[in-house]
Amino acid sequence: MKRKALIIGGTGFVGTHLQRRLHDGYSIIATGRNEDIRDAVKIKDLVRSATPDIVINLAAITTVRESFERQYDNYNIGLFGTLNLFMALKDIGFQGRMLQVGSSEVYGFPTPDQLPISESEPLRPMSPYAVNKIAIEALCYQWSQTEQFEIVTTRSFTHIGPGQSDRFAISNFARQIAEIKQRNLEPVIHVGDLSATRDFTDVRDVVSAYDLLLQKGRNGDIYNVCSNQEVSTQWMLEKLIEISGVKVKVVQDTTRLRASEQRRVCGSNEKLVKDTGWHQSISVDTSLSDILSYWEKNYEI
Repeated sequence: MKRKALIIGGTGFVGTHLQRRLHDGYSIIATGRNEDIRDAVKIKDLVRSATPDIVINLAAITTVRESFERQYDNYNIGLFGTLNLFMALKDIGFQGRMLQVGSSEVYGFPTPDQLPISESEPLRPMSPYAVNKIAIEALCYQWSQTEQFEIVTTRSFTHIGPGQSDRFAISNFARQIAEIKQRNLEPVIHVGDLSATRDFTDVRDVVSAYDLLLQKGRNGDIYNVCSNQEVSTQWMLEKLIEISGVKVKVVQDTTRLRASEQRRVCGSNEKLVKDTGWHQSISVDTSLSDILSYWEKNYEI
């Protein structure tokens, strides 16, 4: 009989890939918007019904911009929603392992001498999104030490892959290219600031790291999930255009520019690799090609 995995927020981009990753070893219960983590009674009923062996919490406001627009929801879904989940797990006497997915946004705006960022770097939150993630980290540590189940937390850096919303830059570029290619539109791509660098990891490698952390991560510890490589958004767009074979004009759209954001980002995955043996298996070229194929299928005429 398969062990049972409960994935909160498990029907979105990352959750869907995580379900595929865990499918062979677990019977999976994945919740989406149908189960509101802010509702303590419903979450208690869900957990009691699921009786999971492992739990992964992905529930969150998904963007920094949205966290400014929906500040109460940001904390109610994040910090207080996580507390609701913990209380529900305690209520059934859960003694398994839980993975809490966090974000590299907690590091704020690193300076060049701080790159690549390790888990020991000071936390400098620059948004409600980041403040919420730091609060959840503290809650997770406390529960991992004082209660009967183990918790491992991630600081996940930028991930990309097929199925990601076009609210995120790389997926948005691929969607625009696919539209041009499939619908014979004017060959113009609208972009924001392309000079910033990010640490990109394919979502399929990300969920591989999550799986390994559930097995081998140390209780109460926090792990960067990242590629250990710094790549500019400009380079990623140029590579996408090269893969597509479409000649396009790139036009900066001022409405896509942010007043302030991280200029350079690169994380250290040394701790993750050391403790779990994780390695990346999907190249940037493969990832970008798969993202483009995803959007081309979505825009077939």
